[in-house]
Amino acid sequence: MEHIEQLRLAEQCRVVVDNDWAGDPDGLVALAHHLLSPTNRVVAVTSSLLNPVFGPLGSTAERGSVLARELVDLVGGPSRPPVRTGAEHPFDAGAPLSAASAASRAIVEEARRDDDLPLVLVCAGPLTNVAAALAEAPDIATRLTLVWVGGALAEGAAEYNRDTDPAAAAAVLGRSELAVRSFPLETYRRCAYSVAELEQDLAGSGAVGRWLWTRFLELPLPDWIRLGGVWPLGDSPPVLVTALDDASSTWTETTAAPGGGARRVYTDVDTRLLFGDLLARLRLHERRRSAGS
Repeated sequence: MEHIEQLRLAEQCRVVVDNDWAGDPDGLVALAHHLLSPTNRVVAVTSSLLNPVFGPLGSTAERGSVLARELVDLVGGPSRPPVRTGAEHPFDAGAPLSAASAASRAIVEEARRDDDLPLVLVCAGPLTNVAAALAEAPDIATRLTLVWVGGALAEGAAEYNRDTDPAAAAAVLGRSELAVRSFPLETYRRCAYSVAELEQDLAGSGAVGRWLWTRFLELPLPDWIRLGGVWPLGDSPPVLVTALDDASSTWTETTAAPGGGARRVYTDVDTRLLFGDLLARLRLHERRRSAGS
């Protein structure tokens, strides 16, 4: 197979990727994108719980870790990030610090590690593990930027990630010193992908793409969910912040108070850049995997 030279790209940041991996496979699509991107260094993957509407609590974070590890191993590479499991129950501000999970400890450890690259904590699920890490180590709030898929612009609107653990969301977003970039409900819903495109683009893009498409096929959807022709890939926008560039997206920004963290809320994202890069990364990874086999 013809060898194609690659441009030398610079790393932009370290990334901890947190999500409820046992739920909507759009999170796994986003994780694959982070892992395949040479411009962000994924240093840890942490797993959070699912909303109890999808079944009883107790093992959803661990089930998510199993899926995340499988994907990390499939993507491969010389330095595979560790996968750590978070709490199986919502955040409790009164819980003893000894109850910290492997996920929250991993976040604290990475935030306190000295490195020339800035740390970005990407959370596209409930903020359970983030809240636990900040409760354990409040000092890390100024040592990272949180990029969160969650919340809503419309007051009173129901939003899954926030409402799965509202106490965690209140605890995290209540820290004025924390820099936050968020993609709310109205924005991440715009990352629409047709089901036909998912089948063609993922299933037709090598081993990693086929694995991702299988997760959609095998997802146990409750009877009350009626699937139409569109499946939003709403967990993907943070890749624009960590591995690509958000200059072609739009946002509003709150000027930080002295000593406070800046708050940026995205109102639109460049889906062409985002999904074009995703598919190219999947196909390039397959080409290089095949060339090396």
